[in-house]
Amino acid sequence: MFQASSLLKNTRLDKEWELSDISKKLKVSVKYLEALENGEVVCYPQEPYCSLIIKDYADYLGLNGKDVLSLFRRDFEQKNKVKNSIKNSFSFTPKATFTLSIILIIFLFIFYLISEYYKFHLPPKLKVNWPLEATVSASTVEINGVTDPESTIRINDDLIMINNDGTFQKKIQLSTGENLVIIQSTSSNGKTTIEQKTINSAL
Repeated sequence: MFQASSLLKNTRLDKEWELSDISKKLKVSVKYLEALENGEVVCYPQEPYCSLIIKDYADYLGLNGKDVLSLFRRDFEQKNKVKNSIKNSFSFTPKATFTLSIILIIFLFIFYLISEYYKFHLPPKLKVNWPLEATVSASTVEINGVTDPESTIRINDDLIMINNDGTFQKKIQLSTGENLVIIQSTSSNGKTTIEQKTINSAL
């Protein structure tokens, strides 16, 4: 709240006068008088009407209208300085933009290093599409899946070719009865992921 506003309001309250009565005497809307007393700048009337109201209101209350008007202008300027200071603190100057860009680049670089670190030290992903049925009525079965393109795949110790997108497939020969199929994906850092399943052949 502006100090000048408080001066007007406190003087009126000390005299126990109502805003409605003052409004009639000065022929000024009550909402403007309330805005002046409460320091609600956005509700002030336009200049030069605002300055005239302040001076007349102060004179009516027995104050020095010119001095009160000077206080209002001083308080208004001070509040504008605070607003501009806050606004400027969040403005994107070339220096601030450059600094933020550097920070963003460093952050992305660190994120890349961390992701590469975990990628290098974690075992490779391996997803195998096994036959839907545990028992098949065939002497061969096709096994396919996907892993990291940089890894190597072995199915029952046989090295399998991996496509550029990491997919692989192979038909394996089954014996009658239970067949343990072991699929092993090994990354370039030696980390291994293993999937295995027993497939029964009815032949």
